[in-house]
Formats: sequence, C-alpha cells, structure tokens
Amino acid sequence: MDSERNDQSQPPSSQERPTAWQPPPAYAPYPVYPAPVRRRSIRRIFAGVLFGLSVLASVILFLLVIGAIAMVVTGGGMDQRVVLRSGPRDSKIVVLDVGGLIDGSAAELFQRRLRAVRRDTTVKGLIVRVDSPGGTVSGSDRIYKEILDYRREKALPAVAFLQGMATSGGYYAAVACDQIVAEPTVITGSIGVAMVHFVFQGLLEDKLGIQPVFQTMGEKKDWPSLFRTPTQAEFAYLRERLLEPAYRRFVSVVQEGRKEILGPAEVEKLADGGVFPADLALEVKLIDKIGYLDEAIAAVKSRAGIERAQVVGYRRPVSFLGLLSSKGPTIPRLDRTTLFDLGTPQVMYLWSAY
Repeated sequence: MDSERNDQSQPPSSQERPTAWQPPPAYAPYPVYPAPVRRRSIRRIFAGVLFGLSVLASVILFLLVIGAIAMVVTGGGMDQRVVLRSGPRDSKIVVLDVGGLIDGSAAELFQRRLRAVRRDTTVKGLIVRVDSPGGTVSGSDRIYKEILDYRREKALPAVAFLQGMATSGGYYAAVACDQIVAEPTVITGSIGVAMVHFVFQGLLEDKLGIQPVFQTMGEKKDWPSLFRTPTQAEFAYLRERLLEPAYRRFVSVVQEGRKEILGPAEVEKLADGGVFPADLALEVKLIDKIGYLDEAIAAVKSRAGIERAQVVGYRRPVSFLGLLSSKGPTIPRLDRTTLFDLGTPQVMYLWSAY
C-alpha cells in the first residue's frame, strides 16, 4: 500500500508532462526553378522562314488573281500592240485602223494611237487601214488632219489600205496618205454629204393629239423643227448653210490629196455621191493600186527605202463588260435628249446605204 501511495505521489517526468498547444509549422515554399532556356534549332528556324514565304506568296497570288479579274472585266484599258509581220524591231511599219462608223470616239482613238507612233523612233512608215462607211464630218476631218500632220512632222510615208467598205468619210481620211491601195472586193468613193433629221408632227398631232408649242425670236431659229415638215425655204437654207460647205470641203480635200493624178474638173465629176468597186475606182484614179496588205507593206518599204521591217498593229483588249454591254437588245428612251438628237440635222460623210 505504501509503495502504491509513493508511486502516486511522485510528480510525472518531463516527458510525460503535457505541453501547451502550438500551431503546426508553416510549409516551406516550393523552390523557384529558373526558366528553361529555349534553344532554337535550325529545323525550327527553317520552318519559320518557309511559313513567312508561303504567306508572302499567298498575298502576291491573291493580288495577281484580283488583277487578272480586273483585266478580264474591264479589258485593261490599254491598247495592245501586236506583230503582224516579223522583222527587225529597229525598223517598224505601223498599221492603224479606221473601222466602223467614224465619230468623235473613233477620232480620239486614232489620235491616241498615232501619238504613240510619233514617240517611237523606230517607225519607218505608216499604213492607214480603212474599213468604214464614213461618219460625222468632224470625226472624218480630224483623222484626215492627224495623218497630214504626221506626214509633215515626220517626213515618213503613209499608205492607205482600203478593205471591205471605204466610202465617204472613210475615203476622206484615205486621201491624206501618199498612196491608196485597195482590196479587189472593196467598195469606195461616195464623195458627197448627207443630212437627216426626223419630224414627229404626224405622231404627236395625229396619233397622240399633242399640239407642240415652240416659240422663237428670229425667223430661222427653229429651222428645221422636229415638230413640223420643213418648207422649201427651209430646205434651201439648210442646203446653203450646212450641206454646201461640207460638200465643198470634201471636194477640196480630194482635189488636194489626188492633185498629182486628178484635175479639179475630174474630181467634180466624180463627186456625185456614187460608189465604185475596186476595178472601176482604179480606172477613174480614185485609188492607185489593187492588192492586199502585203502590197501596202511593199509600197511603204519602197517609199521609205528599206528592205525589211517589222509590221505591227494595235488592237483593243477583250472586255467582259464590253461583251455584256454589246449583247442583247437595248430599249431606246424617248426623253428630251433623244428627241433633240433625232430632231437635229446630222450632216454626215456617210454612204446612205449603210
């Protein structure tokens, strides 16, 4: 008993003595490792360069496609020079076309192309290829003057080559050249002038019951009028003021262009508006020779004193929009502008059979 009491009275050892609560120790932070050093291998650099080049090639290809589409749609807007006969590039003969109905646009096109010919110092001669029934007085005269100015400025030969139909204003332009060569099947001549305008009096008054009122100051202000049939006095006035000056101009141009071959009386006799096939035109001396393009080229070479030459021409690029606009019927609009155009007398160097 005493021993048990003694055991209970002994204080506990320090190892067995309870301790006060303490918070757990904080965890040590993870060690910060240095960022790995990226080593660019040659393969990776090469792949980057290839990627950059592929992007650049894609951009260039995209721009080329856009440009090609624009060229197809619009036609490029630039005349294209084509080689018609091979030869030395430092000795050229240029063929310029006068085709279709001659108007202001045709004259501007011819003028633009001839301006480019003037800048080319390798050009030794010019061929004006005419396939036109004629057209406006102004357009025909502008082409005629451009050819004369070129001959005087460059002192180079110019030969007219007539194809198909080269009448009236087409022949007017041709006489500006040194020589005229025509295909065997050509129709030419028609030295004269024509005027046409429409009268809507019957349509407006008889059919529609519309009475137009047109007031003027000056007796001849509305001569001619599209609202009434012209009187004999009006016809005489128009003949004197419009037809006669244009006719005399045409005759004088032919007399000047063919003065070494035809006399004034002979030109007056031929200036009746009649047309001539090639053989008859040669007989009456409206042309100098019957042949084809090769004969016209030979004539230029002979006049220029050269044996070989590259023959080039111009053509308008094909336009997708132009093809669309040239297809299908068009519905005319009867507005004030149309009425004015139809009622205004148009003095033309044009064969009426066209």
